[in-house]
Amino acid sequence: MRRSFVAITCAALLSVTAFPAAAAGKTDPRQTAMDAAIAAGIPGMVAVADDFRGASGVAKINRPGKPDASGRWRVASVSKVFVATLVLQLVAEKRVGLDEPVQRYLPGLLPYPEPITVHQLLQHTSGLPRDLAPEDTWASGPEIDTERFEHFDSDDQIRLSVSKQPLQFKPGTSWAYSNTGYNVLGLLVEKTTRKPLERALAERITGPLHLRDTSLPRDFPFLIGAAAHGYEQLYDAPRGLTDVTTYNYSRYFGAGGVVSSGKDLNRFFEALFGGRLLPADLVKQMKTTVPAGGGMEYGLGLMKLNLKTAGACAEDITIWGHGGDLPGFNTLSFHDEFGKNISTLATVDLTASPDASLKRQLPMVSEFCTPVVPSARAAAQAPVPSL
Repeated sequence: MRRSFVAITCAALLSVTAFPAAAAGKTDPRQTAMDAAIAAGIPGMVAVADDFRGASGVAKINRPGKPDASGRWRVASVSKVFVATLVLQLVAEKRVGLDEPVQRYLPGLLPYPEPITVHQLLQHTSGLPRDLAPEDTWASGPEIDTERFEHFDSDDQIRLSVSKQPLQFKPGTSWAYSNTGYNVLGLLVEKTTRKPLERALAERITGPLHLRDTSLPRDFPFLIGAAAHGYEQLYDAPRGLTDVTTYNYSRYFGAGGVVSSGKDLNRFFEALFGGRLLPADLVKQMKTTVPAGGGMEYGLGLMKLNLKTAGACAEDITIWGHGGDLPGFNTLSFHDEFGKNISTLATVDLTASPDASLKRQLPMVSEFCTPVVPSARAAAQAPVPSL
């Protein structure tokens, strides 16, 4: 899960030109933005808002046909919001303490002497390693292709990560994104509820909210009812894009394993912010943030972005949600205080060009304002922060 929406935050440092507006009464600006992303090299895009459901490009690169805007995709790190909600439900039930060391609930799992609290895990201030050690994870594009059916038990990724790597910093003293930390939280839900994470998710969130497209498939590698296939440039030219839709993502079971749809994501966030899943005081704590770099702030499983500060909008607009990155699937799901919701899919993630990486974010931004876009030259030079 490498690149994320925070490339938007680079725009504040760049020279800008206005995003070309659609002619009145003709094309929806979200559709115009998707078409621009396709022109920049993204094979397919989907955007779902309360008043819009659209697609651009192709569902499969070897045959005609647009992506299915009602279909499912791998939402990657947006899964963290679901897992954070499950953990906070257990906090509300007084089965887990936010400020308690996670070692109290999972003794012997972490080798570090420093206590690491549940709160620190939720906010990425634990200092836990980001991912697997370099020798145990993808080291090249071809390895993403050849390791697609590798199985991980609930604690495998955690133990491989922490047994070979030190803490990034003393817990509570800094911020650094950690997929390992969210796998620990997934295991915490399993140990506390005595149920697999996918069952806890179904009983506590997807079932009550009737999210029929949302699940945690764990080892099941196939994407049923896909919105579109996902692709990456894993090999050197002249070989083209590799289809990475079929994949076992048990390595990211708590950090990024959820499959969902745009409609389901929007319904989930509406319920979360509307107080249907958590008490108001815990939603407030979820929205209590720390700086995360690049103009972004992070709460308890939630990203906060001010679009004006990020240089994406002229207006002062704050949005909440999460970005997600897995091979072939880039997700943005964001929501404002007035009830606007949008979730988008782009079907190249890790190997998208800088221009395509920027433009695949414009449909999301277009939901909240008329985007301001960096010049093509500046976009190509902009760093893409890793999340």
